[in-house]
Order: sequence, then C-alpha cells, then structure tokens
Amino acid sequence: MDLSTIIGFVLAYVLIVVALIIGAGVGVYIDYPSVLIVIGGTLGVVMINFPMAQIASMGKVLSKAFLHKSEDLGELIQQLVGFAVKARRDGILSLESAEDELDDDFLKKGIRLAVDGTEPEVIKTILETELDYMEERHKLGASIFGAMGDFAPAMGMIGTLVGLVAMMQSLNDPSSIGPSMAVALLTTFYGAIIMNMFAGPITGKLKVRSAEEILMREIMIAGIMAIQAGDNPRIVEQKLNAYLSPGKRKSQFD
Repeated sequence: MDLSTIIGFVLAYVLIVVALIIGAGVGVYIDYPSVLIVIGGTLGVVMINFPMAQIASMGKVLSKAFLHKSEDLGELIQQLVGFAVKARRDGILSLESAEDELDDDFLKKGIRLAVDGTEPEVIKTILETELDYMEERHKLGASIFGAMGDFAPAMGMIGTLVGLVAMMQSLNDPSSIGPSMAVALLTTFYGAIIMNMFAGPITGKLKVRSAEEILMREIMIAGIMAIQAGDNPRIVEQKLNAYLSPGKRKSQFD
C-alpha cells in the first residue's frame, strides 16, 4: 500500500472540505447539472479517446497508484550478486534450481535464458524488447488519466458557457440568475478539482511507478548479462550498485 498517495489524498480533500465548511458550507458547492456536465462529459470524451479495452483497465491502472509496493533495489542487487557467486563457483547451470525461488517472471525468464546457453545478444534483445513494450503499456495507462486531466477543465469551461448562456437569456427574471450563475462557476470548480486533485496527481504517481519498475528491470538485465559473461561477483556488484545513489548501496564484500 502506498501511504504517500493515500495520506496525500486524505489530506488534500479533508482540508478542502474543512475550508468549504468554514466558509459558505458544503451545500452551496453541490450542483447536479454541473456534476453531469463535468464528470459525465469527461468520462464520455475519455471513452471516445480510448478503446474500450483500455477503459476497462482503468481500475487496475489506478490501483497501482494506491497499492504498489516499491522494491528494495539494494536487496535485488544482492540477490543477483548471490547468483553471480553461485554461477562462478558451481557453473551457470547451478542457477536452474534458483528459478523456483524467484517470484518475478521477468527475472526468471532472464535466468532461464542464461542457463539454457542462449547467446548474450539474443537474451539482451528479448529482455529489452519486453522492457520497451512494458514501458509503452505504462505510458498508455498513465495517458488515460492524463487525458482525463486535460478534458475536465475543458468540460468545466463548456459548463461555464452553458450557465452564462442560460443567465443571459433570463436577465429579466432575477430568480433564475442565481442557479444559472452557479452552473457557470461550479463547472469550472469541478473541472479544476478533477484536474488538480485527482487526474494530475494520479498521472504523476503512475509515471514515478513506471520509472521505478523500468530501473528495476534495467538492473536485472545488467545483472543477468554480467552473470552470463562470468564476471567476478565483486565486479557484478560494482556494476549494479552504480544504478543506485551512494546511500542506498549495499555490499557483500565489505
């Protein structure tokens, strides 16, 4: 569970609601026509923009922002160094038994290819191709929420225009000016909320998660290639630790 995402959302929304209560009260900021225009309109144009298969995956993509658990890259590197020690001592075929200990399919595939004696260039091509397509999938998932953030303010502006038109047509009826003005202003408010307090932050968090996973996969590829090349475990550790900041580096040989 990603505590920063959850705490951030709770903090932001609680403070906004408290501010509304202290001010004019929450009730004056609730307008159902504005909700229909902004939320309904935004979801509609997002569905126009993306195929249904991508729309259906929104929940799964969104869960990565809340439920993702970051991997300890230092521990991953030490695991790869351990494989290098074992391969150096007992031969690379000895890593065949290590596959059963791995939960990550990407790393398992790389180790299996190395154990099978696949050419280094082929292993690197296979793993890098899978990494490239993974990155594209992540970009597409984040782009759904990015599009939502782009469309929501635009739908808010459309709602504002609708409210202004209604207001202009009823200037001779003072009692109808207030509701029309509420639609005009609240649609902009709702659009800003969706963009700045939901879609924008979620898009940013998904990009961060994607960058973390890409770095993890790059370390795996570098480790697998070094193990297959028969590099000294100390050299493998130094190569892989270069991906981390000095404060996060660990060593088996100190």
